[in-house]
Amino acid sequence: MNLPNKLTMLRVILIPFFVFFLLARPCGNASDWVALAIFVAASLTDMLDGKIARKYNLITNFGKFMDPLADKLLVCCAMICLVQLGRIPAWVVCIIVAREFTISGFRLIAAEKGRVIAANYWGKFKTVFQMIMVILMIANIPQLSILTTIIMWIATALTIISLVTYLKANWDVMKDAD
Repeated sequence: MNLPNKLTMLRVILIPFFVFFLLARPCGNASDWVALAIFVAASLTDMLDGKIARKYNLITNFGKFMDPLADKLLVCCAMICLVQLGRIPAWVVCIIVAREFTISGFRLIAAEKGRVIAANYWGKFKTVFQMIMVILMIANIPQLSILTTIIMWIATALTIISLVTYLKANWDVMKDAD
Protein backbone atom coordinates (compact mmCIF):
# COMPACT_ATOMS: atom_id res chain seq x y z
CA MET A 1 0.00 0.00 0.00
CA ASN A 2 1.50 3.32 -1.07
CA LEU A 3 1.65 6.51 1.02
CA PRO A 4 -1.45 8.22 -0.45
CA ASN A 5 -3.52 5.09 0.25
CA LYS A 6 -2.14 4.93 3.81
CA LEU A 7 -3.18 8.56 4.33
CA THR A 8 -6.65 7.71 3.05
CA MET A 9 -6.90 4.83 5.53
CA LEU A 10 -5.61 7.08 8.32
CA ARG A 11 -8.53 9.41 7.59
CA VAL A 12 -10.94 6.49 8.10
CA ILE A 13 -9.17 5.41 11.32
CA LEU A 14 -9.44 8.94 12.77
CA ILE A 15 -13.25 9.00 12.44
CA PRO A 16 -14.11 7.06 15.65
CA PHE A 17 -11.72 9.25 17.67
CA PHE A 18 -13.32 12.37 16.23
CA VAL A 19 -16.83 11.12 17.04
CA PHE A 20 -15.78 10.12 20.56
CA PHE A 21 -14.39 13.54 21.42
CA LEU A 22 -17.26 15.44 19.82
CA LEU A 23 -20.08 13.44 21.41
CA ALA A 24 -18.68 11.79 24.58
CA ARG A 25 -16.90 15.01 25.57
CA PRO A 26 -14.25 13.38 27.78
CA CYS A 27 -12.40 16.72 28.11
CA GLY A 28 -15.47 18.84 28.83
CA ASN A 29 -15.63 22.01 26.76
CA ALA A 30 -12.12 21.33 25.41
CA SER A 31 -13.50 18.24 23.66
CA ASP A 32 -14.82 20.39 20.79
CA TRP A 33 -11.30 21.67 20.18
CA VAL A 34 -9.80 18.15 20.30
CA ALA A 35 -12.50 16.97 17.87
CA LEU A 36 -11.79 19.99 15.67
CA ALA A 37 -8.04 19.22 15.63
CA ILE A 38 -8.76 15.60 14.66
CA PHE A 39 -11.18 16.70 11.93
CA VAL A 40 -8.70 19.22 10.51
CA ALA A 41 -5.89 16.64 10.58
CA ALA A 42 -8.11 14.11 8.81
CA SER A 43 -9.16 16.74 6.26
CA LEU A 44 -5.54 17.62 5.56
CA THR A 45 -4.80 13.97 4.74
CA ASP A 46 -7.35 14.36 1.94
CA MET A 47 -5.38 17.22 0.42
CA LEU A 48 -2.04 15.49 1.00
CA ASP A 49 -2.92 12.09 -0.42
CA GLY A 50 -4.12 13.61 -3.69
CA LYS A 51 -1.08 15.85 -4.10
CA ILE A 52 1.34 13.00 -3.39
CA ALA A 53 -0.52 10.57 -5.64
CA ARG A 54 -0.48 13.00 -8.58
CA LYS A 55 3.09 14.24 -8.05
CA TYR A 56 4.63 10.77 -7.81
CA ASN A 57 2.19 9.02 -10.14
CA LEU A 58 0.84 6.84 -7.34
CA ILE A 59 -2.77 6.94 -8.51
CA THR A 60 -4.44 3.58 -7.97
CA ASN A 61 -7.94 2.20 -8.41
CA PHE A 62 -7.99 1.66 -4.63
CA GLY A 63 -7.27 5.36 -4.13
CA LYS A 64 -9.83 6.44 -6.71
CA PHE A 65 -12.45 4.42 -4.85
CA MET A 66 -11.39 4.79 -1.21
CA ASP A 67 -10.38 8.47 -1.21
CA PRO A 68 -13.89 9.78 -1.98
CA LEU A 69 -15.39 7.13 0.31
CA ALA A 70 -13.14 8.23 3.19
CA ASP A 71 -14.21 11.84 2.55
CA LYS A 72 -17.87 10.83 2.61
CA LEU A 73 -17.45 8.88 5.85
CA LEU A 74 -15.61 11.70 7.57
CA VAL A 75 -18.00 14.47 6.53
CA CYS A 76 -21.20 12.44 6.98
CA CYS A 77 -20.20 11.19 10.44
CA ALA A 78 -19.32 14.76 11.42
CA MET A 79 -22.63 16.13 10.16
CA ILE A 80 -24.66 13.42 11.91
CA CYS A 81 -22.89 14.31 15.16
CA LEU A 82 -23.59 18.00 14.51
CA VAL A 83 -27.31 17.24 14.08
CA GLN A 84 -27.28 15.62 17.52
CA LEU A 85 -25.57 18.72 18.90
CA GLY A 86 -28.17 20.99 17.24
CA ARG A 87 -25.62 22.78 15.06
CA ILE A 88 -26.87 21.79 11.59
CA PRO A 89 -30.39 21.24 10.28
CA ALA A 90 -31.21 17.60 9.60
CA TRP A 91 -32.58 18.46 6.12
CA VAL A 92 -29.13 19.67 5.01
CA VAL A 93 -27.58 16.43 6.20
CA CYS A 94 -30.31 14.42 4.43
CA ILE A 95 -29.56 16.16 1.12
CA ILE A 96 -25.82 15.63 1.50
CA VAL A 97 -26.09 11.99 2.62
CA ALA A 98 -28.58 11.21 -0.17
CA ARG A 99 -26.13 12.64 -2.72
CA GLU A 100 -23.31 10.56 -1.29
CA PHE A 101 -25.32 7.33 -1.39
CA THR A 102 -26.46 8.06 -4.94
CA ILE A 103 -22.91 8.64 -6.18
CA SER A 104 -21.60 5.60 -4.30
CA GLY A 105 -24.28 3.43 -5.90
CA PHE A 106 -23.46 4.87 -9.29
CA ARG A 107 -19.76 4.08 -8.74
CA LEU A 108 -20.62 0.49 -7.82
CA ILE A 109 -22.54 0.05 -11.08
CA ALA A 110 -19.57 1.53 -12.97
CA ALA A 111 -17.16 -0.78 -11.12
CA GLU A 112 -19.20 -3.82 -12.12
CA LYS A 113 -18.62 -2.71 -15.71
CA GLY A 114 -14.88 -2.39 -15.11
CA ARG A 115 -14.96 1.38 -14.97
CA VAL A 116 -13.61 3.54 -12.15
CA ILE A 117 -15.05 7.03 -12.00
CA ALA A 118 -12.91 9.59 -10.20
CA ALA A 119 -14.29 12.72 -8.54
CA ASN A 120 -14.76 15.79 -10.74
CA TYR A 121 -13.94 19.36 -9.79
CA TRP A 122 -17.51 20.09 -8.62
CA GLY A 123 -17.19 17.17 -6.23
CA LYS A 124 -13.87 18.52 -4.99
CA PHE A 125 -15.37 22.00 -4.42
CA LYS A 126 -18.30 20.37 -2.63
CA THR A 127 -15.95 18.46 -0.34
CA VAL A 128 -13.89 21.57 0.49
CA PHE A 129 -16.99 23.62 1.36
CA GLN A 130 -18.49 20.77 3.38
CA MET A 131 -15.26 20.46 5.35
CA ILE A 132 -15.12 24.23 5.97
CA MET A 133 -18.77 24.11 7.05
CA VAL A 134 -18.08 21.28 9.49
CA ILE A 135 -15.01 23.08 10.89
CA LEU A 136 -17.04 26.23 11.52
CA MET A 137 -19.85 24.23 13.11
CA ILE A 138 -17.51 22.29 15.38
CA ALA A 139 -15.78 25.51 16.44
CA ASN A 140 -19.26 26.94 17.19
CA ILE A 141 -18.09 30.55 17.43
CA PRO A 142 -21.13 32.84 17.80
CA GLN A 143 -19.44 35.73 15.95
CA LEU A 144 -19.10 33.49 12.88
CA SER A 145 -22.71 32.28 12.79
CA ILE A 146 -23.63 34.29 9.66
CA LEU A 147 -20.51 33.07 7.83
CA THR A 148 -21.27 29.51 8.96
CA THR A 149 -24.81 29.77 7.58
CA ILE A 150 -23.56 31.15 4.24
CA ILE A 151 -20.99 28.36 3.94
CA MET A 152 -23.71 25.80 4.77
CA TRP A 153 -25.88 27.12 1.91
CA ILE A 154 -22.92 27.10 -0.51
CA ALA A 155 -22.01 23.54 0.53
CA THR A 156 -25.61 22.43 0.04
CA ALA A 157 -25.82 24.08 -3.39
CA LEU A 158 -22.48 22.54 -4.46
CA THR A 159 -23.75 19.16 -3.26
CA ILE A 160 -26.72 19.39 -5.62
CA ILE A 161 -24.68 20.84 -8.52
CA SER A 162 -22.02 18.14 -8.17
CA LEU A 163 -24.70 15.43 -8.17
CA VAL A 164 -26.32 16.74 -11.34
CA THR A 165 -23.02 17.22 -13.21
CA TYR A 166 -21.70 13.84 -12.09
CA LEU A 167 -24.82 11.98 -13.24
CA LYS A 168 -24.99 13.91 -16.50
CA ALA A 169 -21.33 13.22 -17.34
CA ASN A 170 -21.57 9.52 -16.52
CA TRP A 171 -25.14 8.59 -17.41
CA ASP A 172 -23.87 6.12 -20.03
CA VAL A 173 -22.91 3.83 -17.11
CA MET A 174 -26.63 3.15 -16.68
CA LYS A 175 -27.01 1.68 -20.15
CA ASP A 176 -27.92 -1.99 -19.88
CA ALA A 177 -27.97 -1.80 -16.06
CA ASP A 178 -29.82 -4.74 -14.61
